This record gives sequence, structure tokens and C-alpha cells, in this order.
Amino acid sequence: MNRPFPALMRQLRKRTQFLNAARGNRFAGRFFVLQSRRVAQTEPGIGYTVTRRTGNSPERSRIRRRLRAAVFACQSQFKEQHDYVLIGRRAALGAPFSTLVEKLTCALAYLHKQETAG
Repeated sequence: MNRPFPALMRQLRKRTQFLNAARGNRFAGRFFVLQSRRVAQTEPGIGYTVTRRTGNSPERSRIRRRLRAAVFACQSQFKEQHDYVLIGRRAALGAPFSTLVEKLTCALAYLHKQETAG
């Protein structure tokens, strides 16, 4: 399987990892929901979810690919010892890529600020 980007972040694969992230801080935006939780592993972990309500299989895959590319563009902003879950929304299909990257940057800043405050 060819990966479009090098694997610089740990991939979340198990349901328990996703449920764990859901118990942490969250940022809900128009294009996606970002959940974050502190974990013991040193490198950051990332998981993607796009539900069936969002659209058919090709649309969901396209949303996932766009979110993956946005994560790659913002990879330096992800903190160590954190797991992140991106839940894609349908609006992410038509959004300009620069907007997705900008909103992801804002979401990460918000979550990291929440963590230090609370």
C-alpha cells in the first residue's frame, strides 16, 4: 500500500484509543471535530473518523484524505504524549485546503491552551 505521506505520527487503530481521546478535550468546528487526550507514548498519535451520515464511501474517503493532508501540513504543531482524533464533517469536502489547514492550526492551539488552563 502506497502512503502519500511518511508515517511521522503513530496511527490510532484500536477502538479503546478512540474512546480514550473522546474523554479528553475537544474542539468542534464547521469542517471537523478534533479530540485530544494526554497519553504515555512519546510520539503523538492520530486517528481519523468519518461516519456514514457524512456521505457515500468515495466522499468519506476523500474527506479522510483531505484531513490526512491537513495533518501533514500541520504536523509540527502536534504535541508529544498526546492522541488526537479528527472526526470529519461533510463541509470539509468543499472547503479550500488552506482553510482546512488554518482551522486545524486554530483547533490545535485551542486544545493546547485548554489543557494548560484546566
